[in-house]
Amino acid sequence: MLKRQRHLSILRTLQQEGAVRVSELAERIGVDPVTVRRDLAQLERENRLRRVHGGAVLWEGSGLPGTTTDVGRRIAEAAARLIPERAVLFLGPGTLTHEVVPFLQAHSQLTVITNALDSAWSFARQQRHTLHVIGGQVSESYGIYGDPEMLRRIRADYVLLEANGLDAERGLTHDDREAATLTRALFSLGAEILLLIDPGRIGRVGALFIAPPSEIDVLITGREADDSPLWDLSELGIRIVLT
Repeated sequence: MLKRQRHLSILRTLQQEGAVRVSELAERIGVDPVTVRRDLAQLERENRLRRVHGGAVLWEGSGLPGTTTDVGRRIAEAAARLIPERAVLFLGPGTLTHEVVPFLQAHSQLTVITNALDSAWSFARQQRHTLHVIGGQVSESYGIYGDPEMLRRIRADYVLLEANGLDAERGLTHDDREAATLTRALFSLGAEILLLIDPGRIGRVGALFIAPPSEIDVLITGREADDSPLWDLSELGIRIVLT
């Protein structure tokens, strides 16, 4: 079973039962307990559950990947409003960035470049905007990762992306190497950078550094974010949009 399928199974079980035990998940999914603990740790970093001794419990406000939570909907809708007609937009992979796609249907004409397989498919089904897909190997999270140099040859007015962590001192970070490498290349495009981030990740630091926070033009997050790290980020000149 692929990692994404395991995560879906864990979250569905939590939605139904409210709590899960590592031993029961290992037997149900058919993997060893070490793999289950790694999955739970990643899902906790994504604010989809909270680990407890021997298992995990459902985090209030969490949802299955690909479904729209209230926070995600607000962030996505606010991001779409910042994209003008006829813009060239690079859309990175991620749950929040994917949720922007339906809100861009109100635009009459955009040029969209993406390395997110799920978002590319949604745009292709709309047949509304010009779509370009960056090639490479597809990851379990539907991101397409190839040569970062390829990104430096494209042109975009706006870049919509998300990351695992943002801190005023330690910058924009991610836990996935391929995602961090690709995101780092996007900052060389000279486009306006719009960062969509879950409020629980404000002030969090991931394993891999991407860029200093001063290189972000607009930060879009939920009003649930802590005031202290937001204040520190605002002092760096970042425009902050709270939804």
